Amino acid sequence: MLNIRNFIWLTCILLSGSIRTFAQTAPAWNAAEIKLQLRKLSTLGSVLYIAAHPDDENTKLLGFLSKESLYRTGYLSLTRGDGGQNLIGNEQAEQLGLIRTQELLAARRIDGAEQFFTRANDFGFSKNQQETFTIWDRKKILGDVVWVIRNFQPDVIICRFPADSRAGHGHHTASAVLAAEAFEAAADPKQYPEQLTKVKVWQAKRLFWNTFNFGGNNTTSEDQFKMDLGAYNPLLGKGFGEIAAESRSQHKSQGFGVPSSRGTSIEYFETIKGDKPKTSLMEGVKTDWLRLNETGIRELVANTTKSYNPEDPSASIPQLIQIRKKIQALPDGYWKTLKLKETDKLILACAGFWAEAFSTSAEVVPGETMGSNLQLINRSNAAVTLEKISINGKDTVLQQPLAFNKFTTFQKTLTVPAATNISQPYWLQESHPIGTYMIKDPMMVGYPENIPSLCATFYLKIEGEVIAVERPFIYKYTDPVKGEIYRPLVIAPPVIASLSNQVFVFTKAEPQAVPVKIHSMKSNVSGNVSLQLPAGFKADKTSIPYNLSGKGDETEVVFHVSPVKVNGQNIVDTMTVAVSTNGKEYTYSMSTIEYDHIPSITIFPAASARLVTVNLKYNGRKLGYIPGAGDKVAESLRQVGYEVSLLGEKEIMQGNLAQFDAIITGVRAYNTQDRLRYWQPRLLDYVKNGGTLLIQYNVSGNLATDQLGPFPFSLSRDRTTNEAAPVKFLLPQDKVFTYPNEIAPRDFDGWVQERGLYFPANVNGEYLKPFEMNDPGERSLDGSTIIANYGKGKYVYTGLAFFRQLPAGVPGAYRLFVNMISK
Repeated sequence: MLNIRNFIWLTCILLSGSIRTFAQTAPAWNAAEIKLQLRKLSTLGSVLYIAAHPDDENTKLLGFLSKESLYRTGYLSLTRGDGGQNLIGNEQAEQLGLIRTQELLAARRIDGAEQFFTRANDFGFSKNQQETFTIWDRKKILGDVVWVIRNFQPDVIICRFPADSRAGHGHHTASAVLAAEAFEAAADPKQYPEQLTKVKVWQAKRLFWNTFNFGGNNTTSEDQFKMDLGAYNPLLGKGFGEIAAESRSQHKSQGFGVPSSRGTSIEYFETIKGDKPKTSLMEGVKTDWLRLNETGIRELVANTTKSYNPEDPSASIPQLIQIRKKIQALPDGYWKTLKLKETDKLILACAGFWAEAFSTSAEVVPGETMGSNLQLINRSNAAVTLEKISINGKDTVLQQPLAFNKFTTFQKTLTVPAATNISQPYWLQESHPIGTYMIKDPMMVGYPENIPSLCATFYLKIEGEVIAVERPFIYKYTDPVKGEIYRPLVIAPPVIASLSNQVFVFTKAEPQAVPVKIHSMKSNVSGNVSLQLPAGFKADKTSIPYNLSGKGDETEVVFHVSPVKVNGQNIVDTMTVAVSTNGKEYTYSMSTIEYDHIPSITIFPAASARLVTVNLKYNGRKLGYIPGAGDKVAESLRQVGYEVSLLGEKEIMQGNLAQFDAIITGVRAYNTQDRLRYWQPRLLDYVKNGGTLLIQYNVSGNLATDQLGPFPFSLSRDRTTNEAAPVKFLLPQDKVFTYPNEIAPRDFDGWVQERGLYFPANVNGEYLKPFEMNDPGERSLDGSTIIANYGKGKYVYTGLAFFRQLPAGVPGAYRLFVNMISK
């Protein structure tokens, strides 16, 4: 359970809109931004936008509502985008969801909206809401939407998609269905009554569908409510088409960089629930201080805004202090809490106040000490006194005046509380079924990130008023190229383990070396390492001792693991490393994801690997691999004994391609490798002269060349999303089914997420089509894979999702892939 301090912090964060990435120091508003925030202090209205995925949101509308209309604006994405593809690296599933979470937060920092999520897991493309709701826990996810609405209290809710097939994706449709249900349920005390101990029922004024005209689907009409979002904001120096482009371009893992737009931009809205407005989204809602029957605050804010001097923002502090006192005198409630936080931020901004708390170590361990620096400065002539500093409930009373422009540092050695949780995202702390994350603490539902574990609160007395300024501890350092770098402070276990592979594939009942690296996160760590093996496998040692004296030290131990037998029966199970120290056992590894456009992400997944036995025969061992958007196919093939060389310009245009038994292109290579326009003739010559070329899936847009194969075909959006869909063998005597492995229907057992995607269409008659498959209730598709003999060689294009199956250790996928690349 949350303690009282964390509950208060959580409530304040939700009501204040303070969703800044915790890795960063508090952003300083310039004089124009302070002016904009003063205007926002007069606005008491809120809008919640709801859709299914990262990138679904209308960033132009979010920016306009937040920074032009000045409403409190939020985006509720039902999922974190875990099921998509990654154009910037090889992270998939939950790790991709972590990247896209941070990309959404980066977007919100630009357009000014807030970010929320439900527990829904993006399990991949879904063709309709019926399929989606067989996988998502509908009741729990609806409860999450209701919870966010009751917390956020939006006056207006806006959907990105309609509740029908025009949405184009089952998750999209489901998001609209859930939004409409939650619109009613949030106002019904009989729905999710357990929430009402923390929040109250809430009835939004109306629910809109933000209609659209893209992808050849125009759902707008002139009888719908319209808004022009083409405004230019002189305080920002930008129009909202420019802000939207910056915001949307943060979705880099999806390749969604877009150009700026300028000038008139009309958005359309169809009213789904509530009365249709004529003049404003907020028609019928009081959106100023009259909402609280407050004329005094209204006048004070208006006068403060009018007299604001951008060359001396601190001159507004006395007026803001008067506003603060007036707000404090109001009865407790939503807008009191929100506007008090906004006022405090304005006072601090006008004072040029800056503060941060940082650790001298990148990682700290519960129960250990941590060096820290607490730094602050008052860059105004306002009378500011630092009353005290509180760190995790422990106070240091100071009563120290902060002189103008004097930088103050307090150095402290702290003990990290032994009960502090490690830095594991709250939605990944429990194993989960497909479709729905398991969340232990219901108070965390909706939040993009964890509550910081270690915080410092500076209590400042300004003009007689005490303002609490909370800063999470972060880690910062100076990079010689990038300059000052901020990173989230990592709370780590005392020891971690890492394995060399995610999958160990056994084709014979012979031992494989399993190296395990043990890394200390604190000094003086010792104990034993053991393997938790599933039935059917054995190791040469029960445990191996280790001893690490210094923090950051590392050692490697090696086990030899073998299956009890390989008799043609496939086994897929999980092995976990357990490391003991001081009477406790730890099963964590550590993974860090780093890209320049988002803060670094550190998580502690289980130190596990898949153990797979498979009856696998080979033809050829030397492969060339052309990287695409990012996948783990090459390393998966190395794991089963292939020698895989990565190919680039020099190797393809000047090298000896004939040395390779087969050449493979990574997923979406023809969408991401512009040079394939020039490499393709060489690759087709390689096939003509006797080579085997296998191309994994691409999408039809932005292809490097239209000549993907030796004979014509195009790419469609056809796919089979049901990973258990039956597969019919159309050419059972073909080598793809017989050599070197005998392929049977059971080789399609255990596939994950999908069968395949973006299948070829308009296929020339020279190609063979070995498979037929379809999702329930849909027509059969025979384009998942096409094969042609060309000259002396073989050409294969496959939309089958091998990039998911091989890293997941699906035995039949290995057998089929090997057949496809065999001569």
